[in-house]
Amino acid sequence: MIDLYTAATPNGKKVSIMLEELGADYKVHALNLSRFEHKEPWFLEINPNGKIPAIVDNDDGTAVFESGAILIYLADKFGSFLPPVGDGRRTTCIQWLMFQMSAVGPMQGQLNVFLKYAPEKIPYAIKRYTEETKRLYSILDERLSEAEYLAKEYSIADIATWPWVNAYDWAELDLGAFPNLTRWHAEVGERPAVIRGNGIPPSPKEEETEEEKIKRIQKLLS
Repeated sequence: MIDLYTAATPNGKKVSIMLEELGADYKVHALNLSRFEHKEPWFLEINPNGKIPAIVDNDDGTAVFESGAILIYLADKFGSFLPPVGDGRRTTCIQWLMFQMSAVGPMQGQLNVFLKYAPEKIPYAIKRYTEETKRLYSILDERLSEAEYLAKEYSIADIATWPWVNAYDWAELDLGAFPNLTRWHAEVGERPAVIRGNGIPPSPKEEETEEEKIKRIQKLLS
């Protein structure tokens, strides 16, 4: 049994999608970020950085934080979606995973902050992160022009990247400008495990207005 500590964010959805793909036995603990549950002492013992997602593997008590590290841990544990050590394909997979971790997620995340949540609009910041995210999308698009998936075979690189690309509309990006990325986004999004995992946990406070949501996240960022 694996305990998953998560929230309805792209980083959180990576792990729920992975667990669904693996058919793993797991229990969801949805943290309320607006109540700062991820900063409580009990959770900081699992992840000192106070961020979701994190897991605890009850087979041996192993706790893992950082979404990329969790995906590698689960892939190695279950022997799926990441080639074994010594297989050259493993390096290809991990480098595209790191591309998401170091580039796509942080840059699109910054775009979201300045576009949606900053108390004042800063045109330079919005332009900078919009253009940088588009540049990163173009790299993904080029890669997917020569391979069906980021590491040729479906892997944790795709699982990590898809939830961020799936949020393109929230970042006010035009996915149609990237035909190969569009094809990949649709194909991965049709996988039953991706559909299930993308809904875990459900988005919080679905009844709140857009203005209320922005104010809630501004409070988290302050």
